[in-house]
Amino acid sequence: MSGRRRFIVSSRSIRDGYASYDGPQHHHMARVLRLRSGDEVMLIDEQGRRHLGVIDQVTQEWTAVRLTETLEASQFPDAPAITVIQGLPKGEKIELVLQKGTELGVSEFSIFRADRSVPKLAGDKLQGRIERWNRIVAEAARQSERFDQPTVAWHPSAAAAAAGAANAELKLLLWERGAPTPLREVLEGMPRPARIAIAIGPEGGFEPGEAEAFSFWGFTPVTLGERILRTETAALAMTAIVQYKWGDI
Repeated sequence: MSGRRRFIVSSRSIRDGYASYDGPQHHHMARVLRLRSGDEVMLIDEQGRRHLGVIDQVTQEWTAVRLTETLEASQFPDAPAITVIQGLPKGEKIELVLQKGTELGVSEFSIFRADRSVPKLAGDKLQGRIERWNRIVAEAARQSERFDQPTVAWHPSAAAAAAGAANAELKLLLWERGAPTPLREVLEGMPRPARIAIAIGPEGGFEPGEAEAFSFWGFTPVTLGERILRTETAALAMTAIVQYKWGDI
């Protein structure tokens, strides 16, 4: 099973034991990977089911896959679902967080306009940026052969982003001010949570009022030590640490 190419599929695209692809996904399968009839693949739908299949037909416009077996999501152990709550940084840094975070296994990106965020997004500009962010995570999920694709959400403030993670069992706020607890101490001896939320500010970090909003929703202020990391480095470092402890790294 491990040698099969993996692709994300919508359950709506599966009919009568077949799945079909067109557009960019077809191009990737047929032109980039050069898959041909008879090649074995694995398709993962939005419910976590894994469909084993064989390429049945490749035309100029679409690729058809004949499904041979479906494995329910309950047959596979789950790693924690990780939400990265990221204050919008300058330039293309958010794109790095999205791409590399997807490769590391982030389940959801919750991007918010922080008090110290320099970019001001609204209206069509915001919608266009969200569409681009979704394309980035889709491509990164495909490249890394993930079993799923992360979601991307936008929030107008830190308080709204904090409230959106209310159901997380472990909530971490990377906060270098005050008296934060070393991350190592917080994680030591803790049982594996089902959902983890990690909040990171933009350049310059959080304003005190934003940190208070996260604390109100149960976030624990933590530190990675004496070094102050760039916002994009902090997001990826935190993700890698919790994935190493409880995930699939």
